[in-house]
This record gives sequence, structure tokens and C-alpha cells, in this order.
Amino acid sequence: MIEQKTDTPVVSEEEKSNLRLVDLNLLTVFDVVMQEQHITRAAQVLGMSQPAVSNAVARLKVMFNDELFVRYGRGIQPTVRACQLFGPIRQALQLVQNELPGAGFEPLSSERVFHLCVCSPLDSYLTSTIYNKVEAIAPNIQLAFRTSLNQNIEHQLRYQEVEFVIGYEAFHRPDFSSMPLFLDEMVLVASRKHPRLNNLLTEADIWREGHAAVVLDRYASFSQIWYDSPEKQSAISYQGMALTSVLGVVSQTQLVAIAPRWLAKEFTEKMQLAILPLPLPLNNRTCYLSWHDSAGRDKGHQWMEQLLVSICRR
Repeated sequence: MIEQKTDTPVVSEEEKSNLRLVDLNLLTVFDVVMQEQHITRAAQVLGMSQPAVSNAVARLKVMFNDELFVRYGRGIQPTVRACQLFGPIRQALQLVQNELPGAGFEPLSSERVFHLCVCSPLDSYLTSTIYNKVEAIAPNIQLAFRTSLNQNIEHQLRYQEVEFVIGYEAFHRPDFSSMPLFLDEMVLVASRKHPRLNNLLTEADIWREGHAAVVLDRYASFSQIWYDSPEKQSAISYQGMALTSVLGVVSQTQLVAIAPRWLAKEFTEKMQLAILPLPLPLNNRTCYLSWHDSAGRDKGHQWMEQLLVSICRR
């Protein structure tokens, strides 16, 4: 007789015995404590007393033979082992939750809060569109927007302090997903009164002009990618916190700036701007939707992902 192979993992009797000894409720406590990184807040979320959560954390430490959390300021900070456990445990909990009867996501009745980062300058283009669309089809859902990334963004995505990022940067690290949404054409913007407007035709011409840009030392600065050498950086005369303020300075000076065509067009008449082709190798940028894979099995997350894709690709 030919033995049939199966992909189903074989669980030994010893492993079955170990699983019977595990209180799976502790994993829910672990998940919330990891997200809140504060025992009192975790207790409030779980509807438990603070001593009960502290006791559960103590049992988790024994279960995993690790401290898991150490005091940090007024809260707690996860250990390396806790960070390693968080993704698999969260995925397992979400997988179980999604398979329970009545566990589907109902956007019309949901009161869930989604935290989104729509990076500048895309925020001025997409935030109101996303907000209005969600309000129209799921009025009880709340959206919390921010417009800038920082060095902790991977941490924030991993622990779902931020659930989605929409921006020009893709996340190429393991356990992160980035989906291209659309391609943005980049242009050169100058005042209509610029005395050399008709002569800005080549790359060399561009670098002979004074530039205005978004501050380069800001994390994930929109402008930094074009000013990747000391020579190019020396052309910058003004650095602003937002691209709209950069365009305002350009409109009143002989400086030039690099911007998405849609943003430049929005201010063309108001600021009396001229839009020129960008004669540089990098004259377009892809906008991405990014998230951490640990959230991907959650049905609410999947709903929002599909909605954001449909909104942004239009």
C-alpha cells in the first residue's frame, strides 16, 4: 500500500500535553499589554482589574521563561523575546477570532478607530477624500490621521499604533507589506516672473538656480531624495516644513522647487506659478500603501485596505 503524504503538521503527545497546560486567555492579555505598554491602560481595555493583569503578566513570564516586560518611565517596555512573540501571537489570535461564529466585520455598525499616516504632501490630496468616503459608508468608524513619519514608524506599525501608511516610501523589511497605488509625476515649479524661466531646460540649468525644499533632516523628507550630495544641497536657499510653504516662497522669489504636478496645479493661479517639466532622472515617484503583516488577517484591516486602494487608485 502506498502511504499518502499530507501537509498537516503532526502534533506529538508531549506537545498536546503542553498545550493543555496553557491558559490561552493569557495570550489575549499579552496582546493588549504589548499594544498599550502600560498595565493600567491594558486593564481598562481588557475590562480587568490592574492586579489581575499584573498576575497574568507574571504567569506569562513563567510560561515563556522570559521577563517579557521591564519598567520604562511610567510604563513598561517589551524585551526582545516579547517583540519576537508579538507577531505570531497576534496573527494566531486574529486567525481564531476571524473563524468564530459572527466574527465578521460590519463596517456600517463598527465603531472601530483606524490610525492612518498620510504623508505630506499627499495628505492635502487624499485625507479629505478618505475621510468623506468612510463617513459616507461607515459613519460610526473613526479615523485618526497624522501627516509625518518618524524613526519609530516600524515600531508603530508593528504594534498597530499606526495601521496604514500612505506615502512615497516603501517598506522593504521582512514582515511588512507595501502595495503601489499610483505614479506621481514630478515637475519643476517657479514664479511666472522668473527671469530665466524659458532657459530652464537641462539638468545643469536646474542646479544653477537657487532652490526651495522641504527640510532635508526631517525623517522621510519629501525633498531629500533629490539632494543626495553636498553640491546639490548647496543649491538650497530655503527649507520649509511643508511643501505648500515652499511653493509660497517660490511664488515670491527667483527660487525653484520640485513638487508633484497635482499640487503645483492646485496653486498655479492663486500663487501665479509656472510649471515646467523636470529634466532629472527621477521625475516621478510611486505612492505606496504599507502595513505590518501581523494585521493582515484581521477582517476590519482587510476591509480598510481594500477601501484605501479603491479610493487612492481613482
